[in-house]
Amino acid sequence: MSPTPYQGWNTYYGLGGNFSHESVKEVADALVSRGLARAGYDIVWLDAGWQDPQPRTAAGDLQADRTRFPNGLKPLVDYIHAKGLRAGIYTDAGPHIPGKCGVGSGGYYQRDADQFAAWEFDAVKVDFVCGIVANLDPKTVFTEFAQALRNNASDRPIIFNLCNPVTSPDWGNYPEEQQATYSWSYAPKIAQSWRTYTAVGFQRSIKFKDVLRNYDANARHPEAAGPGHFNDPDYLGPQLGMTDEEFRTQMTLWSVAAAPLVIGSDVRKLSQASVDVLTDPDVLAINQDPAGVQAVRVGPARATETWVKPLADGGRAVVLLNRGESAKLLTAEASWLGLSGSRFTVKNAWTDQVTESAGTISAAVAGHGAALLRISPADGKPGVPHVTAGLPEVTEVGGVATPDGSVPVLAGGDEARVEIVARNDGLLPVFTPQLALVAPAGWAVRALNDAPQVLPPGRAVTFAVALDVPNSAVAGDALLSATTSYDVRGHGRLQQTTRSALVIAPAPPHGEVVLSHHSWISATSGWMQPTIDRSVGGGSPIKMLGQVYPVGIGVASPSTVRYYLGDRCSRLTAVVGLDDAVRNVGPEGATATFEVIGDGRVLFASGVLTRDDIRHVDVDLTGVRVLELVVGDAGDGGYNDRANWAGLNASC
Repeated sequence: MSPTPYQGWNTYYGLGGNFSHESVKEVADALVSRGLARAGYDIVWLDAGWQDPQPRTAAGDLQADRTRFPNGLKPLVDYIHAKGLRAGIYTDAGPHIPGKCGVGSGGYYQRDADQFAAWEFDAVKVDFVCGIVANLDPKTVFTEFAQALRNNASDRPIIFNLCNPVTSPDWGNYPEEQQATYSWSYAPKIAQSWRTYTAVGFQRSIKFKDVLRNYDANARHPEAAGPGHFNDPDYLGPQLGMTDEEFRTQMTLWSVAAAPLVIGSDVRKLSQASVDVLTDPDVLAINQDPAGVQAVRVGPARATETWVKPLADGGRAVVLLNRGESAKLLTAEASWLGLSGSRFTVKNAWTDQVTESAGTISAAVAGHGAALLRISPADGKPGVPHVTAGLPEVTEVGGVATPDGSVPVLAGGDEARVEIVARNDGLLPVFTPQLALVAPAGWAVRALNDAPQVLPPGRAVTFAVALDVPNSAVAGDALLSATTSYDVRGHGRLQQTTRSALVIAPAPPHGEVVLSHHSWISATSGWMQPTIDRSVGGGSPIKMLGQVYPVGIGVASPSTVRYYLGDRCSRLTAVVGLDDAVRNVGPEGATATFEVIGDGRVLFASGVLTRDDIRHVDVDLTGVRVLELVVGDAGDGGYNDRANWAGLNASC
């Protein structure tokens, strides 16, 4: 078994539970033909769903679904092995409880371990869905299962992925010893990996906010990870709900976490861009670093963070993480990273750019993005200076500062100020820095300041540009592209191109309107999608404390719904609270906070609401350009937080 994190693919998120002999063979073929196997993704892992509706024979042996696997699993395993790949399978540490889990090994640990080995599986994922229903102690039963795998009758080496997904309040009110967050205390001695939190998503759906949640939980005990045994934050989810930028951030974070890299998506359908992210050699080298050290955060938890992973060669892998929506120019100091000296080589793992820094490491990072840099001491002749060109940032609209943290919103007729900061963190000066800003066709761009002739080491220059948006601008997403160029003696003229997203607003509402029936700028929901005039998820009418509301928006926390008002509205009224549907789930969760925010200023805050509370909203919207309706999880996670904005009557 490898001392570095294993890699592979799993059926759960991309195929669900109805996969077959043929569909798994096709994925195995795709892993090879698309270069993923060559990059290390060599485990083809069957998750829940492989078993027959009667999962055991009369003799007590496990059996695969007789329709989808008519010849059993051994021919499929043989096919996988013939492709140069390994095979993984799934079971549960609890007993099989119909309606709760599809297959369970409780009472059959040694028999099932022997069967998996006889089928020649190379890895086993052991869940705890029926384990928690049966009120078992996970440490006890997982230790027993690990011993059965080690003692399998075929003496076959088998990877053990310990998968307790139970967390409170997501699963209910359970003692800490029964939860995923406790596995680190015993799992390193018995397993190659162990889940550190609940699932990162749902079948065919993984959201970025849950990626960050799982990464943060996974980061609680980096000391538990090491060669041959690793914290597991769950699977990679390209094209399952995240943007390309967000997935690249997940790949960055999983790599520095020394996490197992298991693809959850259907690899037959992945874009080449997703495959390129999954197979980037510099990123994989950081994940597979033989020291097996997990990254830790430097400094406090906040919207922008620095994470550092010591590497076997004495260098550092550094992540500059931007959790917010708007682009940021982020910096770190070599001294923060445990490095000494005055010169450092900086390699951008994603772009392959190699520069030299005098000690400050900077990167322009998109919203929900992350820079991944490999830092090591430098010597010899000075290299290309580490110059960072920021992303175009809309700092003002109509002379009013734009709120921090959100994608900027412009409308036809607006005049905006855009700034781009360029930093020289190298040892050598750069000369004649210049900026070229490209906006959508028909927009006017005017420089507001002159560039210096020299940008010395340790200095920065801010390029300011005025942007005039024509009245004919079409509502939707848009991009600003900035190319910063400069001369470096001995290396000619170099350039960097950065891009930022912005939104062209739809027409503002007019008259007495139901805001939920007006076009929003953007809308998010922690679970599923925001639903107009219905409770999120089930499609039922909005209902709170027994009263039905015919109009509004149903969401799950955390959620933000944004509208462009354009200083045209004077008043908003609404009723907010948890939908009565939460009572059908259980007593857990169902706490939320509601805020109405105008241009970054809080106009209404509900405080913490439970399933037995509602609040009436009545706010003055005078002067507000962009309105945000924000639902928070009240600090206890988003479980069972089905929240409503009912009414939403605006005077405009």
